[in-house]
Amino acid sequence: MTDLSGTSSPSVVARVAVAQAVPTRSDAALFKVKAALLRVRRHGQDIASGLRLRRHPTGASLADAPVIAQTRSPLWAPEADPREWALTAGKIQNLRIAARCLDGIEVPAGAVFSFWRQIGRATRRRGFVAGRELREGCMISTVGGGLCQLSNALYEAALDAGFEIVERHAHSRVVPGSRAVLGRDATVFWNYVDLRFRSAHAFRIEARMTGSDLDIRFRGIGSADATGMPPLLTPRGDIHDCMSCGQVACFRHTSRPVASQTHQTAWLIDACWPEYADLFARQTGPRDMLFLPMRGSLARRYAWPAAAGREVRATVVALARAIAARRQPAQGRALQTLALTYDRRLAESYARRLPHTHTHLVVGQSLLPHLWKLGCLRGRTFDVLMERWPLAELQRRLDQALLVYPHSPTLGDFRAPPEIVAAEAAALAAADHLYTPHHALAEALHGHATLVPWAVPKPAATARVAGGRALLFPASPVGRKGIYALRAALSGLDVEVLIAGRAREDGASLSDFWGSIPVRSLEGAGWPERLAGVVLPAIIEHQPRALLRAQALGIPVIASTVCGLAPRPGTTLVDYDDVPALRAAIITCLDHVSAR
Repeated sequence: MTDLSGTSSPSVVARVAVAQAVPTRSDAALFKVKAALLRVRRHGQDIASGLRLRRHPTGASLADAPVIAQTRSPLWAPEADPREWALTAGKIQNLRIAARCLDGIEVPAGAVFSFWRQIGRATRRRGFVAGRELREGCMISTVGGGLCQLSNALYEAALDAGFEIVERHAHSRVVPGSRAVLGRDATVFWNYVDLRFRSAHAFRIEARMTGSDLDIRFRGIGSADATGMPPLLTPRGDIHDCMSCGQVACFRHTSRPVASQTHQTAWLIDACWPEYADLFARQTGPRDMLFLPMRGSLARRYAWPAAAGREVRATVVALARAIAARRQPAQGRALQTLALTYDRRLAESYARRLPHTHTHLVVGQSLLPHLWKLGCLRGRTFDVLMERWPLAELQRRLDQALLVYPHSPTLGDFRAPPEIVAAEAAALAAADHLYTPHHALAEALHGHATLVPWAVPKPAATARVAGGRALLFPASPVGRKGIYALRAALSGLDVEVLIAGRAREDGASLSDFWGSIPVRSLEGAGWPERLAGVVLPAIIEHQPRALLRAQALGIPVIASTVCGLAPRPGTTLVDYDDVPALRAAIITCLDHVSAR
């Protein structure tokens, strides 16, 4: 299961290839027979030795222990032959699966770590694909190929940590420039060619992958006696590469042309924002893929532009979510828990059908923490379509507001599980680009965000003239939309409030909450002919569609800065918790309308 491309490029392999006996089908069959017999012998040896090998579980007791060894190796060769791209992508997929079996495991003191006992056999059923493997002097394509990059890294880390090497096998042939030249390599082949080591102290393995590197870390306490280095091997240049060696007589040779497959992107998204639909239309290519919940007359919220390439849908999950949502209240913990559950199910559906050849992803934020936990983002570059504040910041703002309004039944009704919050934070930190039209969010991300323009609604045929004493509150009257600040700001003013949303802060009638302030529900989607303004002092607001509509209609807007609008004439922005500033803005708006 050897791949040395983490340390030397395929072009190097091709350049050092020299004449050798061309493998035949009978050679391959004989190799399989020998391998089967050696597996049987290995099984018997393990039983006879009494060595207890087990799969070590993940843990957290050593998560904060010092790093005692670390190795990093590139996933992509800098001068790779384009014909090798697909097999390198396959290698990365194999490393992605294997790394999930390693990341976070904790090995007790004196226990033996076995590569194959921990990873298991590389099969297609488990998601392993064709990658590059060095076998009998040839770089060939085989399921699970490339795992030696992982065993090399583990072996080198074990050496640096001073662990006892119980079993290690060097590569039979050495690629110039690779770790094998220094004797710091460890080849593996299921299951009789294994890598095994142990330490006198408990240790933790962390196996992480960025878009460019494989990163292995050991945490714990290093041994006082460093492991001696094995003898250096003399490089042998008799390595053939099946994609570029030119041995047309070999039974593994294919005459089919190899098309370039680089720069393939998959879009893994949920509900469609017009801003992101425009981004998709501008960036997607014919080899890209679009993963979306569903299409059809019942899927207006998923009205993404048609994909130029392949399109994958999760219709069953989308329909199940829609049916379940209809049975939930319009507000509260049950609804938020349901949303989180179906975000996970949608992410799982996408992950099962995501090709390993798509090495760049564009991900909807609601799916991000689940895809991160599933390991789909390992070894890939990815961008994020921001749909809300990061969970950690969102919950911090809600907690802060709850201290001010502790009697609110909605400000504290839901918090995401800590592991989801942590997964999202880690994924956001690893992302290449964070796209958002939300100005306040972009500012809070401190330059890490890429700002895209809000989609401006089509202007009305005739601009409306603001008038009257009615203010539209274009949301459900719940705590996170700023109703407590608005109620305090409106006290004693000659104004009527129209409420657009159907959810309620406490389930009671509107008059019970608003007291003496005249208030009524807005029927239907249409707005009255005369409005003094639209006001939304929200604590949390991610899509200020109604405010954008008001701007397009020429109606004055009063909103909190966290609504994400850019400053412009006719729009007054205040802090969500600044009641005096909010009241002053409302009075100014009413006076201006009256003066017309």
